[in-house]
Amino acid sequence: MAFPNTQATTYNDKVVRQFAIMTVVWGVVGMLVGVIIASQLAWPELNFGISFLSFGRLRPLHTNAVIFAFGGCGLFATSYYVVQRTCQVRLFSDKLASFTFWAWQLVILSAAISLPLGYTQGKEYAELEWPIDILITLVWVAYAINFFGTIGTRKVKHIYVANWFFGAFILAVALLHLVNSAFIPAEAMKSYSAYAGVQDAMVQWWYGHNAVGFFLTAGFLGMMYYFIPKQAGRPVYSYRLSIVHFWALIFTYMWAGPHHLHYTALPDWTQSLGMVFSLILLAPSWGGMINGIMTLSGAWHKLRDDPILRFLIVSLSFYGMSTFEGPMMAIKTVNALSHYTDWTVGHVHSGALGWVGLVTMGSMYYLIPRLFGQKSMFSVKAIEVHFYMATIGIVLYIAALWIAGVMQGLMWRSINADGTLTYTFVESVKASYPFYVLRLAGGLLYLTGMIIMLWNTIKTATAGRSVTVNVPAFVAHA
Repeated sequence: MAFPNTQATTYNDKVVRQFAIMTVVWGVVGMLVGVIIASQLAWPELNFGISFLSFGRLRPLHTNAVIFAFGGCGLFATSYYVVQRTCQVRLFSDKLASFTFWAWQLVILSAAISLPLGYTQGKEYAELEWPIDILITLVWVAYAINFFGTIGTRKVKHIYVANWFFGAFILAVALLHLVNSAFIPAEAMKSYSAYAGVQDAMVQWWYGHNAVGFFLTAGFLGMMYYFIPKQAGRPVYSYRLSIVHFWALIFTYMWAGPHHLHYTALPDWTQSLGMVFSLILLAPSWGGMINGIMTLSGAWHKLRDDPILRFLIVSLSFYGMSTFEGPMMAIKTVNALSHYTDWTVGHVHSGALGWVGLVTMGSMYYLIPRLFGQKSMFSVKAIEVHFYMATIGIVLYIAALWIAGVMQGLMWRSINADGTLTYTFVESVKASYPFYVLRLAGGLLYLTGMIIMLWNTIKTATAGRSVTVNVPAFVAHA
């Protein structure tokens, strides 16, 4: 029997607005640094002999800015927005929400200062030194309490599937961060890993691949399962498939990390286990992609006129392509060719620019006008231009690095009849030069699209006003 809930409350969209705006701002910053270091690979003199502008200092700044600043703010914004709407309650704690925003910005600024100065733990995607790691832990605990507290106080019995993915991402990232960031402090900004040798490598790539698997996949699948049905005006194609997708994905991803360590000192059985789980991973990944794309059944015509939907659907195409390419590259014989080449960099960016970037942009284009009381973004034409610039930029980028990577792998393994190497390493670098320039062109297109998005966001926010949204007053109770 249904009874009216007479205590109408309002959603906390202030923190969503803050994170949404910073998603766009940090997107421009992170991609600008990416273009700078891409330029340095083509013309090394562009570091101007300044240590904190060198590739080795700026590259981790780029990865952290794009993953944790752009991607992280996008995940905070969308998870806080979605959990309130699907649970029909206000966030568990406004103070914790505010803390997560300001403390996360402090984490990002700390990274932006410390990494160019050379303070690093030297771990992929986990470079930040121990004081910043502790701050990240505090933010994540506050985030988890707020998210799961909101789930716990929900006014609907059902937990929508997007929240399953957001919840798994929060829990898994907490586990990964705590284990991989175990350290022994030596100085204020210097520490040593609690692990050593091949164990350290194994723990790092268990973290590294699952940072991709949970931070960059599970969290963004939460976005996909909410914003594609909303923008398309259609229910999820198969709710049953979404649950199968969830459990298969989160179980399988955890064990795929060893494929980063083929032909190393890691025991051979561990390498093979990572390869097998990577191949199995293809099935749930493609199940999720198909579920998202087939949500458009009966609404395909909307792609002609809706650039936001195009962002979301094309992101799924890149997700499918990347999750086919990843398992293929995990096969030992393929990895023997691809490892240490730019093919790997191309693969990472097809996922990062194509999947993570486009689904985040589409979600922000959905959110921002609603957060500022507008019917749409200031310029729909600008969204259209952004879509084509981003898509062409990605294709240029990854095609250049696929070609360069395969060429490098073939040149490195080429031998003469007497067993000597056919090419020196420098010759492979020289042969890669045209593709580095082409990669830079792709990156510039992508960055330009992001700058257009920032302009569009500022115009939308200044033309609109902050809106207060009420929780539905009538909620069914058993």
